[in-house]
Amino acid sequence: MINQRRSRTLTAACVFAATAALAVAGCSKSETTDSAGGDSGQGAQAAKTPDATSGSGCSLQTYGAPKLDLKDAVVGFSQSEKEANPFRIAETQSIKDEAAKVGVKKLLTTNAQSQLSKQISDIQDMLSQGAQFLIVAPLNSDGLEPALKAAAAKKVPVLTIDRKVNSTACEDYVAFLGSDFVEQGKRAADAMIKATGGSGKVAILLGASGNNVTTDRTKGFVDQVKAKAPGLEIVAQQTGEFARDKGQQVMEQLIQSKPDITAVYAENDEMGLGAVTALKAAGKKPGKDVKIVSVDGTRNAVQALVDGEYNAVIESNPRFGPLAFATAQKFYAGEEIPENVIIADRAYDESNAEASLGGAF
Repeated sequence: MINQRRSRTLTAACVFAATAALAVAGCSKSETTDSAGGDSGQGAQAAKTPDATSGSGCSLQTYGAPKLDLKDAVVGFSQSEKEANPFRIAETQSIKDEAAKVGVKKLLTTNAQSQLSKQISDIQDMLSQGAQFLIVAPLNSDGLEPALKAAAAKKVPVLTIDRKVNSTACEDYVAFLGSDFVEQGKRAADAMIKATGGSGKVAILLGASGNNVTTDRTKGFVDQVKAKAPGLEIVAQQTGEFARDKGQQVMEQLIQSKPDITAVYAENDEMGLGAVTALKAAGKKPGKDVKIVSVDGTRNAVQALVDGEYNAVIESNPRFGPLAFATAQKFYAGEEIPENVIIADRAYDESNAEASLGGAF
């Protein structure tokens, strides 16, 4: 049994220098038409410097896992969603590229195709194939417990990336690597307030249900608008499931049911781009008649900014490879890893979009 496990509560993340920047691979299965990779120097992840920390991190000893050299290890990566959007494509490629750079003996990769049951079986299958360390992009915040318990039973450490799980740190998993999603929502609200002058009627295209990304991005946006711009009325909240086609469908419906909408907050770029298509088909000018702010930082969204069809994009950087493997190396070197390793995300607007296009993914 894993011994000396305990939960950790930290108020901020430690600094983890990303070991390298990565170029993004082509998007042959993407819903985007732009297959060029971003500028890796501009696009590298970096962790925030904490203002304060409390408690202890999770170490190899407290987790109860055996010491491991990644160059002699089998590492598994579980992707949650089909690679039909630029974020997932860039995320998976980043893990593959960094595994090769680090010299990992063998990298196993799976894709759950947006099915929780498949992600559980994927992780269990990788454990059966001898995976000794796991990087998991969870589909949902709840429901992965059988897979996490299976890893714990074999003393296989798990890093979660981009979505949190509602499980016990340093027991069911080592740490979470990702963005502050509430802060992303707040920054999106600030950008929307600037674009609209703080008044108008805004619709929110919600992400998929069941994960902390959607919940937190919504909370950050709604709370910030309420506090700073009471004249900006939120008149609709409907899920577009983080998909471009669904975002377009929802926007088409909203144009009919609420024709006086003047702004759209999309909780990822794909839904925002779907809204652009719907608005243009309805004879409206996105970015002008209807202001649009979204989260991610895909190349197509940043290009829409350059073209005047968008108003702001808050980045959510998917290039987890360098940070994930740097964190793994620190863990196996005996260092304590904080429960949350929060990355610093930038923002794009009309003032920097063209110059920053190379860093988009």
